[in-house]
Amino acid sequence: MTGLEEFRATVREWLADNLSGDFAALRGLGGPGREHEAFDERIEWDRHLAAAGWTCIGWPEEHGGRGASVEERVVFHEEYARAAAPARVSHFGEELLGPTLIALGTDAQRARFLPPIKRVEELWCQGYSEPGAGSDLASVSTSAVRDGDEWVITGQKVWTSLAHVAQWCFAVVRTTPRGEGRGGGRGHDGLSYLLVPMDQSGVTVRPIEQLTGGSEFNEVFFDGARTPADLVVGEVGGGWRVAMATLGFERGAATLGQQVGFRRELDALVTLARDTGVLDDPVLREKLTRARIGLDVMRWHALRTIGTTDGASVTKLVWANWHQGLGELAMEVLGAAGMVAGGIADEWQRLWLFSRADTIYGGSNEIQRNIIAERVLGLPREARA
Repeated sequence: MTGLEEFRATVREWLADNLSGDFAALRGLGGPGREHEAFDERIEWDRHLAAAGWTCIGWPEEHGGRGASVEERVVFHEEYARAAAPARVSHFGEELLGPTLIALGTDAQRARFLPPIKRVEELWCQGYSEPGAGSDLASVSTSAVRDGDEWVITGQKVWTSLAHVAQWCFAVVRTTPRGEGRGGGRGHDGLSYLLVPMDQSGVTVRPIEQLTGGSEFNEVFFDGARTPADLVVGEVGGGWRVAMATLGFERGAATLGQQVGFRRELDALVTLARDTGVLDDPVLREKLTRARIGLDVMRWHALRTIGTTDGASVTKLVWANWHQGLGELAMEVLGAAGMVAGGIADEWQRLWLFSRADTIYGGSNEIQRNIIAERVLGLPREARA
């Protein structure tokens, strides 16, 4: 048995032993569109993972992690998904902010924030999108003005996942007016990356009810909110570089675990089609076959490009369109039953409704295609006002 096989066996055995008792009821709960499910219990599960050393496994050992290789991280996420373990609640801190601080933060920032992230004692949310700046991060208008030893923040963020339960937010804000940054005119000049406490009078969080009935997304209003001056990650005015680094970490080894969940959904849909007899329809059978092939292509592409920046946008395009297509295919399999609430249709209706957002959040299809064209293929940049 190779070292990687031994690691897989260790992860699989630990999950089998520990997803028991009260934790057994958490199998399959949580995730996009379902973050409200057993949230407090899932926090306890995350802390149980932390106590056993299974959080932040990809972080270097000197920062509290296991120093796991990319291959080991892939194995962990795959086995976690195969065990139907509950969706993690600490994703933004562990997978996004933590690696960003390790790469670009100060020693003081790492000492202050990494330990509570690892122990799942502080939850984070991501303050990027705004009403006038969704995937176009360069158009951010939320401002931060220096006032002695603090930054004073004014503006609004939107689609802020889990802001209603987070203690902290890593936010991209404008510290220099447009046109006055180091580049003199580019929209992303003058942006800074701030760490902002959520529990203060200057921060208001308003949940947004989704089509699925959940409210995991939020509007966040900063009305004179404050944060210490030393909680800028990277240089003042250099937030674009830091924000791009965070987005790069977002599409790492966890993508392979996500695809295990996709395969489970597809298998369940094929079973439904077989049980209801619609699998005999050659058109639907071909569509389900193409979905299976598309999932295999997605996996091999992710394995080939993991850890590279060039493949991140392609990966997002591939999985978002595939998963959105799966939601549409589920409605075809259900037929008229998909128009009626209740019973087995509910789960597939939720998949279809929430998957409409797959091609928008995390960077819309249009933005991803621009990134591929300009940064990967070297095509002329799109004209911008």
